[in-house]
Amino acid sequence: MTELVLDGLKAKQQKTWASGDYGAVAALIQPIAEELVQAADLSAGTRVLDVAAGTGNAAISAARCGCRVVATDYVPELLARGRERAAAEHLPVEFEVADAEDLPCADGAYDAVFSVVGAMFAPDQEKVAAELTRVCRPGGTIAMANWTPDGFIGEMFRTVGRRVPPPPGIRGPVEWGDQARVRELFAGRVSELQVVPRVFVFRFSSPEHFADYFREHYGPTLKAFEALGADSKPLYDDLVELATRYNTATDGTAKIPSAYVQVLAIR
Repeated sequence: MTELVLDGLKAKQQKTWASGDYGAVAALIQPIAEELVQAADLSAGTRVLDVAAGTGNAAISAARCGCRVVATDYVPELLARGRERAAAEHLPVEFEVADAEDLPCADGAYDAVFSVVGAMFAPDQEKVAAELTRVCRPGGTIAMANWTPDGFIGEMFRTVGRRVPPPPGIRGPVEWGDQARVRELFAGRVSELQVVPRVFVFRFSSPEHFADYFREHYGPTLKAFEALGADSKPLYDDLVELATRYNTATDGTAKIPSAYVQVLAIR
């Protein structure tokens, strides 16, 4: 795939993630970042980089541990929300616009590099793996949380993709949630690697509430509904059916287990 095509894809992705209100979705999954930061066992004063930070879930979690944190993302609108969040908690997080495939950081500049369901969406997975390891010092920690191909979110992406196909020639972001693929991406770049299965439970008042929430707030699904226009009801019905199938609640609400992996590597 040519650089020109990739640049066009990135521009489209930026508009997608800037649409809707990703902060509303990020707020739901804050516990994923909290658990990852605890698993990384950071010390106060650790230099931390949060890559594809969105509204700063991992950055804010690390800052609460007394770390010196920089959060990067290529969507300025998301970083603006992150600044508001950090300011509200009086946390000294720096926010900078940057591409996960081309980080403006010196080699080994950080003690720990994080990404929570963020860098996995960059088109060039090999470049991302190279950048995450390049900016981490030898002996430092690389920590990621990535949705899996066979979990609820992976199936949601496939459900949307059947109605609005993704661009051809791009590897699916949920490959970052496949243990074999993660080991392939970090092969020769890290000295230790753990890929641990985890589950996060989305909680809504009903399967329809889930479909409404993601249609309104989550950029990829919002854009899919926009693309379908008047023909979007089958996608809505698909999402309700998917949430109903995964629902484990017995009280009339929706509890939707969503598989992800926690990746911990030593540079």
